[in-house]
Amino acid sequence: MNKTILFILALAFLSSNAIAQKINWVSFDEAIKLQNKNPKKIMMDVYTNWCGPCKMLDKNTFQNQDVADYVNANYYAVKFNGEGNEVVNYNGKEFTNPNYNPALANRRNSAHELARYFQIRSYPTVMFLDEKGDLIFPLIGYKTVSQMELYLKMFNKDEHKKLDTQEKFNEYYKAFESKFKS
Repeated sequence: MNKTILFILALAFLSSNAIAQKINWVSFDEAIKLQNKNPKKIMMDVYTNWCGPCKMLDKNTFQNQDVADYVNANYYAVKFNGEGNEVVNYNGKEFTNPNYNPALANRRNSAHELARYFQIRSYPTVMFLDEKGDLIFPLIGYKTVSQMELYLKMFNKDEHKKLDTQEKFNEYYKAFESKFKS
């Protein structure tokens, strides 16, 4: 009996810690509405249900306490299925996935119109949008905590605007010191 209670308490403790590490995900439409009230950049994780690296990004990077805290403080975070059937309104246009097949929900499906609009060609892609909802940069592929930290901070502080050549970015990259715990 006592072991059962201890086990339940341990599960409750672990669950509460997991909740503390969660990013406050909103829909794309919600993020755009929130921007109108309080301008912030958007970080949009474009994923698919079948994508292994997408699951790794969720588990290893987005569940990290430092990443979650930084994203929640500085961005509106959007999780968007690039092959899903969500209806999205962006720049006065409605985007759907007219060829979506529910039978293929967990396998390769047709690309969503919004994913095509942003020219998403691989998953995961983390889209960074400015305070007006305009594209800053598509970050393609799985990223570790320290790699994600670099981009989160660079775009949040608009440092990317000074990095107009590959050489300047390389210097920035080499000088960057990660502060997030892995």
